Amino acid sequence: MQTDTQASSWKQIAFFLLTLGALVLCGLVLQPFLVAIVGAIVIAIITERPYLWLAGRIHNPDLCATVALVLVILSVFVPIFFLAQDVGRQGTNLVNTLRNETTQQHVSDYLDQHPTLNDRIGTITDAIDLENTARTVAAFLGRKFASLLGTSIGAITQIVTMLFILFFLYRDRDLAARFARSLLPLEEKEANLLLNRMRGTIYATALGRLAIATLQGALAGLAYWILGVPNALLWAILTGVMAMIPAFGAVLVWAPIALYLGLSGHWIKAALLALWGGGFVSLIDNFLYPTLVGPHLRQHSVAVLLSILGGVTLFGISGIVLGPLTFTFGSTLLDIWRAREEGKLRAREEGIQLSGIHR
Repeated sequence: MQTDTQASSWKQIAFFLLTLGALVLCGLVLQPFLVAIVGAIVIAIITERPYLWLAGRIHNPDLCATVALVLVILSVFVPIFFLAQDVGRQGTNLVNTLRNETTQQHVSDYLDQHPTLNDRIGTITDAIDLENTARTVAAFLGRKFASLLGTSIGAITQIVTMLFILFFLYRDRDLAARFARSLLPLEEKEANLLLNRMRGTIYATALGRLAIATLQGALAGLAYWILGVPNALLWAILTGVMAMIPAFGAVLVWAPIALYLGLSGHWIKAALLALWGGGFVSLIDNFLYPTLVGPHLRQHSVAVLLSILGGVTLFGISGIVLGPLTFTFGSTLLDIWRAREEGKLRAREEGIQLSGIHR
């Protein structure tokens, strides 16, 4: 009998290890598509109410999911495509402006007014072997071009995969919810609590990030307009889009514009933009995001900030959502454990009271 029990225990352990290994392999298989999976889940959750409104009017699940997917493409991805084209044109114009004789004359005049800086630049250029430098730069650009091409293909793959997943999240949303509940070794009430909190975390994180990025774009656009930056609206929109990347996203737009103003001879405007961008546009993200999103996540502002920064470090861009989601998952599980222990304690106290009454 004891031998059968030991054999059964070893089988249970082997089955557990086999299951764990299979789950780890599944995670490794899905890891390259983490951005696509997270993006599809985030879009499905933040567009849930419009989709339910649409589902109330289109009763065919396949047709409703298709219409919803087309609306997402038209409202999100098509504008991003045209924005990328405009940014490419503006980048070309910027390069042409920097190569313009007028701009070069401004730079030359500035260097003439600062002889010390001019001498240092001359010393550096004299020490550079132009032939070897040109060869090195050409090789570097070749590698970067290949990397950029691979990144572009990877981005397209992620977008197509995300849209594919999003279609089935729309069409089979009830099936997806039941599948998520089936994975949790929790009672129905506990599973509902956990899933509702994680859903709320995704909703608050995504919309909070979008709201603050919009505010950063508006603040930057105001500065561009006042300082007379060409195509201020375009650069404001791009600042808002890049501000979706926490901490340094907006810097990637306003800093090159400030540099462009400086090289064009508008050094005061460049300094003002740098002060406004560094003092308000970028810093407002660090203070406002934990304040706005923290209460909805039931977490302290410090925990929210650390979860985002740590999530981005660990998961990349997906960490904007996965970081707070991980904290919410852990804190909710602790709440469930605490509720279970309190329930056991109350049951024990009630049992003692009942035994005292019977005596």
